[in-house]
Amino acid sequence: MPKQIKITDDGDQMRAGIAKMPWLRLALLLLVCFGVVFPFTKTGKDVVSVLKRKQFAEGKKSGQNTVKKNTAADEKLKQYEKQLAASKQELFQAKVDADKKIKDLTNKVNEKKRLPVVGIDKGHDLRKTTRGFNLKYKADFSDGDLATKERVKDDSYVADFVLKVKVPKAATTMAELNESNPHLARMLPGLGSLVKDAKVSPFYKTLYENKKKRLRTKLLSLGDTLTMHNFYDCETMLEMKHPVNKRRVFLFQADMDVVTDGSDGDRLSEMPDEVIKSTYYQPFTSYGWNKVTDTPNPMIAGWEQRIINAKQELAKSSTSSDRKSWLRSRMKDLRIGIDDMKKRSFLIAEHDPFIVIAVNQLTANRSLKDVPRIGDYVAVVHGNKIYPAIVGDGGPTFKAGEASLRLAKTLNPKASSYHRPVSDLAVTYIVFPGSAPKQKAAPDYELWHQACSKLLDEIGGLGSGYELHQWENTLLKEEPEIIEAAETVEEPNNTEKGKKTEKGKIFPEDVLTPVER
Repeated sequence: MPKQIKITDDGDQMRAGIAKMPWLRLALLLLVCFGVVFPFTKTGKDVVSVLKRKQFAEGKKSGQNTVKKNTAADEKLKQYEKQLAASKQELFQAKVDADKKIKDLTNKVNEKKRLPVVGIDKGHDLRKTTRGFNLKYKADFSDGDLATKERVKDDSYVADFVLKVKVPKAATTMAELNESNPHLARMLPGLGSLVKDAKVSPFYKTLYENKKKRLRTKLLSLGDTLTMHNFYDCETMLEMKHPVNKRRVFLFQADMDVVTDGSDGDRLSEMPDEVIKSTYYQPFTSYGWNKVTDTPNPMIAGWEQRIINAKQELAKSSTSSDRKSWLRSRMKDLRIGIDDMKKRSFLIAEHDPFIVIAVNQLTANRSLKDVPRIGDYVAVVHGNKIYPAIVGDGGPTFKAGEASLRLAKTLNPKASSYHRPVSDLAVTYIVFPGSAPKQKAAPDYELWHQACSKLLDEIGGLGSGYELHQWENTLLKEEPEIIEAAETVEEPNNTEKGKKTEKGKIFPEDVLTPVER
């Protein structure tokens, strides 16, 4: 009979169960031994080998998948690189095409540039120019490239234009002055002694320097280039002083052009409508004085109408901003001019004898005592005649010799703003610097005659048989009514007609023309 085991708790119960099954221990021991011994048996080695080959195959497959993934990325990268290279090539080709088009367009433009802007008639001789310069020429030939290439080059078919100008020296002797007017020495016997000690004015050099500058800037615009006549328009400018009485003289020889400016309501209350409406006529001269009557300047009406025209144009929506800016500036200038005309009077070129001096002389430093100033008396010599006048206006700095229409017509009745009275350098202008009256006033021709006679006497007087011209007043001789007190200025009467202007002169309508723009 088997021995009875008393189980007192759970652990004891488990040990009792195991004791009843000894084969489990044996099985566990056999399994451990099999695990240790089996890998070293032939069969175990085969199994291990199979497992290793399977593991290796799986790892290789995984590596191949990774390689495939990398290879796909590389292929995409290569495609991108090819696309980038193609884009670069397209850009390069586009640049080449663009450069070719630009070159073709440039060649076409160059071809057009060589087309004459100013037409030349067949058979016309280029040596005969209206500007007066002589054209020397010769043809040079050299070997070139293909005709299709040469015809588009700038340097294939070229005419070199070089203007060569000789700048004149100033006349400095009495003999040279007499070449312009043989009467000069006999008319002014004392002039020879003054010329001996005379010096050439620095303004003579300045005059021709200004001419040279103008030629350089206007050379390619032949229509604006100084003509040969206008370049050589001054024979000399001399500064002289009497050895005893120290009277200063500024003498220059030139031709005579015409000025037609000026206005004065006190002496000439009516002017032609063509003049009043003109955008070119200048109502001012540098010489001016305070008004003495309440008669308005007739030019005011025309200038006020121009302001009205400007306001109407400003109100238009089609007027550009640049144009509006110019109109406002122009209106400001017109108002300033109107205010000046209401306060002052000016010389009238059609009636008053005066000459024009370059503005750079008139505005020169006051320390220069030999320079002409506004209001200085002048003796104008032409042929065997001598005329009293004053310096009345300022003009361009690149020309010499200009006088009022009154003086010009006296020398030559055909004179006008389009026809100079004297083309030769045969007019001698004798200015007396520092002789201008301190108080400017309306022209008094008798006073001018007396003043010029006295000044001429101070440099030796007139020779036997010569007389100083006496001017007549071509305006109303009645004494103007003097203003006793300030009154309201009357509106100008635009219904009455004034007398006609000189024959052949053209006055445009009062519109804002391209010239003003």
